[in-house]
Amino acid sequence: MPDTLGLMTDKKISIIIPVKPGGTIKALAQLSEIDYPAELFEILIAQGRRPSRQRNRAAAEAGGDILYFLDDDSMTSPQFLKRVVTYYEDSAVAAVGGPSLTPADDIPQQKAVGLAFASFFGGGGVRNRYRQIGTARATGDNELILCNLSFRKESYLAFGGLDERLYPNEENELMDRLKKEGFRLIHDPDLAVYRSQRPSFSAFLRQMFSYGRGRAEQTLITGEIKFINLIPSLFLLYLLILPVFISSVYVIPFLCYALAVCSCALLEALKAGRGSLLPRLLLIFPALHLAYGAGVLMGAISPRFKKTGPEMETVTITRVKEFGPALAKTE
Repeated sequence: MPDTLGLMTDKKISIIIPVKPGGTIKALAQLSEIDYPAELFEILIAQGRRPSRQRNRAAAEAGGDILYFLDDDSMTSPQFLKRVVTYYEDSAVAAVGGPSLTPADDIPQQKAVGLAFASFFGGGGVRNRYRQIGTARATGDNELILCNLSFRKESYLAFGGLDERLYPNEENELMDRLKKEGFRLIHDPDLAVYRSQRPSFSAFLRQMFSYGRGRAEQTLITGEIKFINLIPSLFLLYLLILPVFISSVYVIPFLCYALAVCSCALLEALKAGRGSLLPRLLLIFPALHLAYGAGVLMGAISPRFKKTGPEMETVTITRVKEFGPALAKTE
């Protein structure tokens, strides 16, 4: 990790936050504490109903050399801009980001989801998006997440930005293209934000279904199939036909999975020192896998980008902070 203390730089950074019309932007409170020259960063709010389009429109209007995308509830540290800017001294670096961590004061449902996402059984190859581990490193899209992700503006625009047909998974598709062209992606565990998980079980189910659907739609657009992403869907199909072919042999995979759920839920609860979360984890793990699998199937059968309809509403860009004046502190 490069030393960013006492950093001298002339790189300008545009912080971009998409928000729904009338939405609350909790992130601004933390952004008022940024330790970075006020004349070198701006903050743009992109209001609309299609996040990939909102981010692209804001990027086109941004004046920075670096685009830093946050969500409206991403809680940053004061040093995060000083930390990220050093990586862009390497011209081969096109994107830099860090994990999204679950706040300590979240409710039990949110904490349980955070534990599941950060575990091997729940998060799998993307678990480092939700945990702080290791040192800064070159990586792939599996460790980077759009609620805490920066791009070199020149590279972002040269590659056409985010594919507006996708949401979610639009950042994964762009990073795949960048990496194939030889650009480097960097994951810095200490470049973390705090962001709450979904507060209800139903919202969590919708989230996982959306993630699965986005992955399937990305696969259809790129034509690149990763077998690991199909496993939840295959398991869901297995469960649906299990009552028809039930026998001692066919039940074995189900029994193995049930044992894995129980073991992993117990392990994660004990590791976190929160035994009270065990019942929630016993439900969250299978819900995570099955909702994601259902989303993949829906995305493959009925991709949203193939449907025609009226043009989405226009995006409104507002600069809440320009290069120069400091951002007023909020409560």
